[in-house]
Amino acid sequence: MTVLAAVAGRIVPRGLGSRRAFLLIERNAHVYRRTWLVLVSGFFEPLFYLLGVGFGIGGLVGAVPGPDGRLIPYGAFVAPALLAASAMNGAIYEATLNVFFRLKYERIYEAILATPVGPGDIALGEIGWALIRGLLYALGFMVVMVALGLVASPLALLAIPAAVVVGFGFAGAAMAATTWMRSWQDFDLVQLVVLPLFLFSGTFFPLTAYPPVLAAIVQVTPLYRSVDLVRSFTTGVVGPSVVLDVVYLLGMGFLGLTIVSRRLDKLLLK
Repeated sequence: MTVLAAVAGRIVPRGLGSRRAFLLIERNAHVYRRTWLVLVSGFFEPLFYLLGVGFGIGGLVGAVPGPDGRLIPYGAFVAPALLAASAMNGAIYEATLNVFFRLKYERIYEAILATPVGPGDIALGEIGWALIRGLLYALGFMVVMVALGLVASPLALLAIPAAVVVGFGFAGAAMAATTWMRSWQDFDLVQLVVLPLFLFSGTFFPLTAYPPVLAAIVQVTPLYRSVDLVRSFTTGVVGPSVVLDVVYLLGMGFLGLTIVSRRLDKLLLK
């Protein structure tokens, strides 16, 4: 933890958090020790989709075009997309519902700001914890993929750090959106965004199945870039698009982190 804190202090710009952010991560870890079942519950939804769609419907679909155009089993096509969606779900859930509760009802951030921890530290700590949650989901899902024979390349090991990048992008954007939410009803808007992303980001169908206009729109969505990144590693077909995926998601994450830091400063230190 000390080494990670030292590294974070060097790579994260001042104002976007410091090594004190790890104190908030430690606090969240202590909280979840007694509610670990809640922590892992989000892992099961994509797993059920994999078993029901990847194998159930996959038996009817057969093979579909992979990243390089060659046919691959439908289960191997869907699994990396669901891994990316699993990392997304874990990060979004933690950065929206839990952060909103702490911000509006528990008001723990106000107490935290009475210490040397600042708004940037809170933003970085909460996003860091969301990354850990997304990483746990990704690790569990990868174990299932290996057990079911849905991994075609040793490069699949890189899908785990790729899932962390996915989690960072979505956690930053989700927590930024949370700072503008006023009530629990606003979370309906989150689902209004997440559900179409989940269904239409190349998760269950290759991009060639969409009309050209819709396909062009899909390619600029964050989950599609996430799916493309993870699928490239699990299938062993790595191209230049991987760089675009990483830059896209890191940019989204750092933009969200910057917005959260400024919004918390405005909301809590007004």
